[in-house]
Amino acid sequence: MAEFWLISAPGEKTCQQTWDKLMVATARTNNLSVNNKFNIPDLKVGTLDVLVGLSDELAKLDTFVESVVKKVAQYMADVLEDSRDKVQENLLANGVDLVTYITRFQWDMAKYPIKQSLKNISEIVSKVSTQIDNDLKARASAYNNLKGNLQNLERKNAGSLLTRSLADIVKKEDFVLDSEYLITMLVYLYIQYAFILLLFEDHDSGLFSVTLFRKAIDDFKHKARENKFTVRDFQYNEEEMKADKEEMTRLSTDKKKQFGPLVRWLKVNFSEAFIAWIHIKALRVFVESVLRYGLPVNFQAMLLQPNKKNMKKLREVLYDLYKHLDSSAAIIDASMDIPGLNLSQQEYYPYVYYKIDCNLLEFKV
Repeated sequence: MAEFWLISAPGEKTCQQTWDKLMVATARTNNLSVNNKFNIPDLKVGTLDVLVGLSDELAKLDTFVESVVKKVAQYMADVLEDSRDKVQENLLANGVDLVTYITRFQWDMAKYPIKQSLKNISEIVSKVSTQIDNDLKARASAYNNLKGNLQNLERKNAGSLLTRSLADIVKKEDFVLDSEYLITMLVYLYIQYAFILLLFEDHDSGLFSVTLFRKAIDDFKHKARENKFTVRDFQYNEEEMKADKEEMTRLSTDKKKQFGPLVRWLKVNFSEAFIAWIHIKALRVFVESVLRYGLPVNFQAMLLQPNKKNMKKLREVLYDLYKHLDSSAAIIDASMDIPGLNLSQQEYYPYVYYKIDCNLLEFKV
């Protein structure tokens, strides 16, 4: 997946001129990046004090919403298990792939009405994202419990003969039941030592039944240990074994029932969270551009997809193009806390800049 640089620069005589200059410097002659205009509507500016406070709040909200987007994406991968290669095709925004959504970004007027104040719009995003985060925790917890219980039973049924469930192995006729004097015991041993009734064998061991007098149990266990045989503690109980089988079937059925609706929920809410995240990026560009370039609002937001081999060169070209906007940008200490500028480590430039990284998963698919 791609990385994008979302930047803005003040309009010159027209915003189109700003755009044309960027295209000449980065795309038309030297193929440093693929560029798209990033359309931000006319939002309500409000007061300078509000903008400065909102700038800091939006930075925190950006981090939070990104974490929600990544959590939903990662959980989608976890739920799809063996079909992880299909994760990317399920991570869509408004029904299209993420690159298409970002490069053709259009503000969603229905979800985020521009007649509202910037603060209100940010609160809508925060509310939507928090709800998705809470719902994800609840749904993931329920599904993980179910999956964990099923995996425990499956391990119990697929482990070694020493520990696995015997419900599908032993039968009632293999045991002497309800006898005052006799008892049937199960012995686990490597095949080469076999000399008694074999009930079941896997790749390197076997399960055998031995019927003996109850009073000889301790002596038998002692002799078995001496000969490297393992006596398995087991009492034949038809009802318990039936209950185990039924529990396995129930858990497996429940997991299948929940899988489809859960994947649908993840797809819908990934889209919602991702859309919210890109709207936060748009809000941040708007607020920072007004704070940096002043009023009246006059800037061009631009989305660059850098050519990976030429990122350093692209950064140099952008600096040369916009260094006149802020002569201190080359020497400013990124750790300084300047209200309204939201300086992150080593990422303050003469132009407004935010990164959008669409690599949302912890593994490559």
